[in-house]
Amino acid sequence: MNLASLSYVSLLAAETAGKQSESFFDNIARRWTAGDWGMYPIAICAVVALAIILERVLYLFFRASINKEALLRGLKKHIYSGDLDKAINYIAGQRSTPLTNVIKAGLMNVPKGEEEVQAALDEASLRETPQLEARTGYLAMLGNAAMLAGLLGTVSGLIRCFEAVATVNPADKANLLAASISEAMNCTAFGLMTAVPILLAHAFLQTKTSELIAGLEMAFVKFLNVVTERQVSHGRRAFAQVAAQE
Repeated sequence: MNLASLSYVSLLAAETAGKQSESFFDNIARRWTAGDWGMYPIAICAVVALAIILERVLYLFFRASINKEALLRGLKKHIYSGDLDKAINYIAGQRSTPLTNVIKAGLMNVPKGEEEVQAALDEASLRETPQLEARTGYLAMLGNAAMLAGLLGTVSGLIRCFEAVATVNPADKANLLAASISEAMNCTAFGLMTAVPILLAHAFLQTKTSELIAGLEMAFVKFLNVVTERQVSHGRRAFAQVAAQE
């Protein structure tokens, strides 16, 4: 092997070692620079989507979640015993969630009759359900916007590429072609890397939202059944007492 070959092998090894030693963040920064202006709309979509995802996870999985079976068991005990004040205090002592707010609205109207209870429950459900669904739908829009922004950056890079073939000095053509193709591919990659997690998060949060709404509706029906059974049972006992007196 001659001296020129040794020099070439040494240079190739040094370049490979340099690429391997490049940190993840350095690689991201280099690709960000190569993507040019097309990276900025993608980054905006990513930041906004991340803020929405964090807020929705905090709300849906922590603030709005409650063990509805345990809540209804404790509520039944007070309602069946006929102590409405204790039932209201029990619900008021629970953490504020859409479910407890709906049941509290129904309990406050128990003395007015079954129709008023159902009307109060319907009104509270209409008020609480939009809070469960809030902002989740924007994630689908942001995921599609990030993908389209990546496509726009890709088209921009390809336009520069064809312009280089047509008009640029042959001495500069190779460098400009490489930069244009790099811009196009990096925009495509970053657009997909942003869009796919956002769309997956949207599906995940949408599933959780549907689960909470279904639980709210189920608890609504169970609570209404408990109140109805209590009123029917109370009416039967009152009728039996009157009949016994006669």
